[in-house]
Amino acid sequence: MNKEILMESARNMKEKAYVPYSKFPVGVALLLKDGTVINGVNVENVSLGATNCAERTAIFTAISNGYKKGDFQAIAVAGDTVDFLPPCSICR
Repeated sequence: MNKEILMESARNMKEKAYVPYSKFPVGVALLLKDGTVINGVNVENVSLGATNCAERTAIFTAISNGYKKGDFQAIAVAGDTVDFLPPCSICR
């Protein structure tokens, strides 16, 4: 899978984000070494500490499906930005 297709997958996920407080939807596409793509979105909570970023949503889903740390190949992160959006601070 090329990076453009992975990025498009992340962009398409943004509309599914739950962001009533920040109004900043983020979508993620996590590429696994076997070619599987797992998507994630950010999910907010009124308690900021209980908010889950899109990156962790995808990673947690991959782990719950039996994947391990070494199975991750690439991640694409998309938000409503003009330029590149890096992974959140926790995920870096």
